[in-house]
Amino acid sequence: MALTFYWYPKCGTCQKAKKWLDEHEIDYTSVHLVEAPPTKEQLLDFISKSDLPPKKFFNTSGKKYREQNIKDKLHDMSTDEMAELLASDGMLIKRPIVTDGQNVTVGFKEDTFNKTWLS
Repeated sequence: MALTFYWYPKCGTCQKAKKWLDEHEIDYTSVHLVEAPPTKEQLLDFISKSDLPPKKFFNTSGKKYREQNIKDKLHDMSTDEMAELLASDGMLIKRPIVTDGQNVTVGFKEDTFNKTWLS
């Protein structure tokens, strides 16, 4: 099972997730989230497969999220519009996103990684 690991190398959470994947010898392809952000279509697919609300895909602690006051705009946006906004700037995306094409995890919680990627 080869995973796709969308990450930002300077992100501490991403580094922890990468270390976890490496320690568990899980094969993955890494994609730099800012240099090659997922497309709107990919994000809509991730959202539908994750069982998470679309707003969980936003990096709410990020500088751009705060500067653009996105929190106040989200409740008026459709899922389609949210995916389009996320695809426009990788720094808006909560990271890392890990997927095998069927399952999707957002962020890094060891329990979630254990349940999702070790089964």
